[in-house]
Amino acid sequence: MNHRFDRNIFATFAQTFAFFAVKKISITFLIIISLSPCFVLGQEAKLSEEIVSIAEELAADDSDPQAAESYIDRFYELAENPVNINSSDEKEISRLFFLSDFQIKAIADYIKSTGRIISVYELANIPGFDKETTELIIPFISITGTVKRDPDPVRMRNTLLTNFSIRPGNTDSISLGSQWKILTKYKFIAGSFSGGFTSEKDPGEKFFSGNTSVPDFLSAYFTYKGNGFVRKLIIGDYSARFGQGTAINTGFRTALSPTAQGYMSARDEIRSYTSTDENNFLRGVAAELNLENMGLTLFYSKNYPDANLGSLSGSSEDYIENFYKAGIHNTNSLLRKKDAVSETVSGINLSYHLSNLKLGMVWLNNGFSLPLITEENKPEKIFNFSGKRNNIYTLYYNSLIKRILIFGEFSINETNAHAFVQGLSFRPSDRLAFNWLYRNYNSGFFSFHGNGPGHNSVTGNEQGILANFTFEAAKHLFISGGCDSYYFPWLKYRCSSPSMGKRQEIRVKYLPTEKIIIEASYNHRVSMTDGSDNTGIPQLVRVTGNSIKGTFRYSVTENFKITSRVDYKITDPSGSRGMLLLQDLNYMFRSVPVTIWARYCIFNTDNWESRLYTYENDLLYCFSIPALSGSGSRSYIMAKWEIGDFAELRVKYGLTSQVENMKIPEYKDEAKVQFMVWF
Repeated sequence: MNHRFDRNIFATFAQTFAFFAVKKISITFLIIISLSPCFVLGQEAKLSEEIVSIAEELAADDSDPQAAESYIDRFYELAENPVNINSSDEKEISRLFFLSDFQIKAIADYIKSTGRIISVYELANIPGFDKETTELIIPFISITGTVKRDPDPVRMRNTLLTNFSIRPGNTDSISLGSQWKILTKYKFIAGSFSGGFTSEKDPGEKFFSGNTSVPDFLSAYFTYKGNGFVRKLIIGDYSARFGQGTAINTGFRTALSPTAQGYMSARDEIRSYTSTDENNFLRGVAAELNLENMGLTLFYSKNYPDANLGSLSGSSEDYIENFYKAGIHNTNSLLRKKDAVSETVSGINLSYHLSNLKLGMVWLNNGFSLPLITEENKPEKIFNFSGKRNNIYTLYYNSLIKRILIFGEFSINETNAHAFVQGLSFRPSDRLAFNWLYRNYNSGFFSFHGNGPGHNSVTGNEQGILANFTFEAAKHLFISGGCDSYYFPWLKYRCSSPSMGKRQEIRVKYLPTEKIIIEASYNHRVSMTDGSDNTGIPQLVRVTGNSIKGTFRYSVTENFKITSRVDYKITDPSGSRGMLLLQDLNYMFRSVPVTIWARYCIFNTDNWESRLYTYENDLLYCFSIPALSGSGSRSYIMAKWEIGDFAELRVKYGLTSQVENMKIPEYKDEAKVQFMVWF
C-alpha cells in the first residue's frame, strides 16, 4: 500500500517549499544541482574545529550515530544565535542543551540574586560549574544582552551541503539503485524566519521514487521565532519533547550512562526537523505560545510511517502487523512498506513557572488509518498496543531548593498502565555532586513517540534505579562513578522470562596542563539472555562484561594533536576477550590551508560477543561508530582543503581488514566526498 505525497497536505508542503526555497525551480532541477558540487550555495561562516570536537566528545559514548548529527545541528544554531546568559530566563538558558537542569537553574538564580554577569569566567564560581564547563559554553553565550543577528533582516543567508559516500567493493545485484549514499541539506535564515529541507538516498535505493519523483526521503520545514506571545511557529517537519519524554520525545535519545549527568535534563521544546530518521518525526504544524509565567504548546501532525501490513479477509490489507523502522527501501518488497499507513498525532503541553517550581501537563493522542493487531502466539507481545488510537496523559515537575534539584513525571494511558520517573540532584559543595534516578514503566504502557530515560528501545516493561557522583578530588583531577540496576518484569527480545541487568562505571580525568588530557574508565555490565542448551522454555543465562579504556590526548603544538587509546574487554561465561589499540593524528599545515586527520587501529577479539566500538572523525552529517570484531585493522585518512575564503573540500578514505575464525582476510573500503562554496 503506497500513498502519494499529494494525499497529505503536510508532505506536499515539503515539495512545495523546495520550489520557493530555490527560486521556484523544480525539485528535479534542485536535485541535479545538489549532485553538482560547483553549484553549492554558501554558508555565512564555517563550523569551527572547536565546535566539531565538542560534538564528537558528547557523542563518543553514544551508540547512535545520528546523535552526533543532532549535536552538530544544535551547535550550528548556538553559534549563529548565542544564548543571552544575562536574561535569567531558564528557557533561554536551556538552549545550552548539554547543561543539566541544576546548572540551568543555578545560572538563573545567580543572576537574579547578584545581578548581571560581567565576565564569562565568573560562571566558574556558580555552583555546579568549573573551569572546564565554563570554557565549553563560552563560544555559545553572550553577556552583552544582545546576540549576533543579521544586520539586514531581509537579506537571506543560505547554506547547502551535499555529502557523497560509497563502499567500492559492496555490490548488490538485487538493489533497485546505485550503491552511492547521497545526503543534501539546505537552510536559509532571514531575520526571524528560517527554513530548509533534507533529502537522502541510502545505498541501493533509487534516487527518485514514488509517483511524484522525489528523493526516497525528503523533509522540509519553515520556522518563525519571536519574543512576544508567539515564541515559535513551525510548519512542516519538526520534533518535540516535553518533560522527561515518557509521552513524547522525538529529539535526543535518553539512554542512561552511569557517570553522565546530562540525561537528568528535562526540556520542553519543539524544533525544526533536520535529521534523517525516516519515521520518528512529526509532520504538520506546531506553535509555542508564552504569557508571563505560563507556556502553551499546540501541535498537530499527519505523517505516513513505514509498516508491514496483513490481511484478515484475505482479499485486502486491512491491519498493521508491525512498523518498519530501518528506513531502507532498496528492493521492491521493502519499497512496498514505505508510507504504508497514515498516522495522526495531536497534543497540548501546558507549563507554569513559579520562582523555584515548574509544573507541566501533556495530553497526547495517536491515531492510525488501520488497526495495529498484536500477534497472539508470541507471549512477549501480550502487553503490546492493539487498536487504532492511543491517548496519554502526563504530569511533570521540577523544583530547586538551595542545592537540591528534585524532578518527576507521571504518565498514564487509557488502560491505566503508567510510566513514572523520579529523580534528585544534590550538590553539597562546589566540588561534589550526587544524582539519583528511579523509573517504573508498566509492561502495558506504550507510547509510539515516547522515549523516557532507560535501557529499553520503548518506554515500557522496565524498572530501575541509577545513582552516581562527580568529584573534583584535586586541582585538575575529576572522578565520577555510578551504578544503574534495572529489571524487566515481563518477557522481551531474547529473554523468555523476566530478566535483570546492571551497569557500573568509574571514570578518572586528569588535566595537568592545557595541552594534556588523560582519561581512564572501568565498566562492568551484567545482562541476561536465553540459553541454547535447553528444550522447551529456554533458561536465562547471565552474561557479564568487563572493560577498561585509557585515552591520552596531547597537543604538541597549536596545529598538531595526537590521541592514543587502548581498550580491553572480557566477557563471561564464554571467556571471550577483545583488545584494541589506536593512534589518531590531527595536523593543520601552516603554509597551506590543509588539515589532515588520520587513524591506525588494530584489534583482536575472540568473537562478536567481545566486539569493541570506536568513534571516528567524519564528514559533517556523516558519522560512523564501527563495531570491530575478529582480528584486523581499521585505518582512515581525511583531508580538508580550504580554498580561499569561498570554498572547502573534504575527502575521506577508510579501509578495514578483518579476519574471523582463521579465515582469509576480508578487506572493506569506503570513500566519501564533501564540497562546499561560500559567497
